[in-house]
Amino acid sequence: MIHNLGNTNTIFNQFFSELRDETTQKDRMRFRKNLQRMGEIFAYEISKIMNYQESKVKTPLGTKTMNLLAEQPVICSILRAGVPLHEGLLSYFDQADNGFISAYRKHEESGEIMIRMDYVATPEIENREMILCDPMLATGASMLASYQALCALGKPRHTHIVTVVAHQKAIDFLQQNIPSDDITIWVGDVDEKLSPQSYIIPGLGDAGDLAYGPKIQN
Repeated sequence: MIHNLGNTNTIFNQFFSELRDETTQKDRMRFRKNLQRMGEIFAYEISKIMNYQESKVKTPLGTKTMNLLAEQPVICSILRAGVPLHEGLLSYFDQADNGFISAYRKHEESGEIMIRMDYVATPEIENREMILCDPMLATGASMLASYQALCALGKPRHTHIVTVVAHQKAIDFLQQNIPSDDITIWVGDVDEKLSPQSYIIPGLGDAGDLAYGPKIQN
């Protein structure tokens, strides 16, 4: 199942347009804030299809039965670009457990792109609902490597993959390599092209650099 939030006319697209705009991008704080806002909207949409149970809430004047989340999810993000998006998800699922993964593309001299995985820290995810987020989904290789690294430590009951902008090639790649019953993909929009270096076009640039400043290339 794929949910494309950009296909619906909501305030989500206002935040998204500011993320893409090369002038507005120069304000790093606003860039991070918009990623966070979009994370909050993703969290709200995801919450609609999670499991609920009746719970009694005592007020000063009586008792009300309400449907509340049966359990909080585990939120995992890919460092470093995923952190603002993670914060948005966490501000809604505010009792969630949290995990972090360092996964990135390493450009070899041969021209081959390798996925480097340096760090994985996660709580117990066995048979739990997991949200795995990264703002950019270009080829899907980093996301798949992160998902597999987490699943090696425990098998989630279901995983929600959250990304702001994706390329169709990446979505197809994930669907080919992960059983369809195991994941739901949530995107802000799907863009048309990839550069020879596998950057999404028109995309929005390097989300990590825009949020936190340029990094030394190695």
